Amino acid sequence: MPEYIVEIVIENKPAARDPEGQTVQKDLINRGGYDMVTSVRSGKYFRMTVKASNEKEAKDIVFKLSNDLRIFNPVAHICTITVKGER
Repeated sequence: MPEYIVEIVIENKPAARDPEGQTVQKDLINRGGYDMVTSVRSGKYFRMTVKASNEKEAKDIVFKLSNDLRIFNPVAHICTITVKGER
C-alpha cells in the first residue's frame, strides 16, 4: 500500500488573540529593523506519513484523526490538511 506525506497547519482564527505572534513581531522583527512586517500569526505544523490507497483516503484519515484526537480546537483554530504527494 502506498504511503503519502500529509501536512497539517493549525492557525488561530483571525479574530482570536495571538500573543505568541504579537511577541515575535514586537520583540524580534520590529526591534530587528523589519518594520515593514505588519502582522505575525503563530501556529502549529505537523507532517505525517500515512498508508492509504490514494490521496483522498490519506487526507480523510488525517482529517478524522485530527478531529477524533482533538489536535486542534475548531472554535479557535483553522486546520488545513494538504497531501504533499506519495512517499
